[in-house]
Amino acid sequence: MTPGPSWEDEFNDWYDREHIPLRMAVPGFASAQRYRIPGTLHYLAIYEMDSAEVLKSEAYTGLKNHPSERTARILRGVTGFTRYIGEQINVPGDTAPGAHRGRLVSMDAPHLYAVFFEVPADRERAFSEWYEQEHTPLLLQCPQWLMVRRFRLIGGEPKTWTHLALHYLSERRALVSGEHERARASEWRAKLAAESWFTPHCLVFDRFGPRQAGAREETPAY
Repeated sequence: MTPGPSWEDEFNDWYDREHIPLRMAVPGFASAQRYRIPGTLHYLAIYEMDSAEVLKSEAYTGLKNHPSERTARILRGVTGFTRYIGEQINVPGDTAPGAHRGRLVSMDAPHLYAVFFEVPADRERAFSEWYEQEHTPLLLQCPQWLMVRRFRLIGGEPKTWTHLALHYLSERRALVSGEHERARASEWRAKLAAESWFTPHCLVFDRFGPRQAGAREETPAY
């Protein structure tokens, strides 16, 4: 969401003190973390949920369909509204001892690199094999590249992206590291990049404010 510059402070107050807390009270919401593209008014919130079915629950639909007067007013005023629902499909090292706690720590990294793809169904296997077997392992050789989470997008707007990768970075310089350059220069990637559909959409965010937790914070699935 992008608020108007004259009411950015009100937008942030509403998001932190009303919008997120109401959702954290809904069963199935585990946590929420906000982000912003530095130097802009472009904000992002990532909600961790037990499953996409949470969005069909009576508790959530009642909240969404009966907004407060303030919520309705603010939502009418924001621009750039974007919303995607993703099913997590891969986190490297997911079964390692202590992996759950390590993921929660990495999820609070100060920088987030989000990469969207629209992958044809007949190329999904090849895309996933490259991302999981070569691309992610090369990136994680960089000490500042903390974690990569991959999602299959099962709904959303306004674009028709099919896949999302969330990269959690301890420092922005990871994006200009030798490890990142090697990952981008591989022959395997070059073969996929030569195909017309291979047009990643990349955004870099900084963490904005603390994570807010629901009644519990388990391993996120969505």
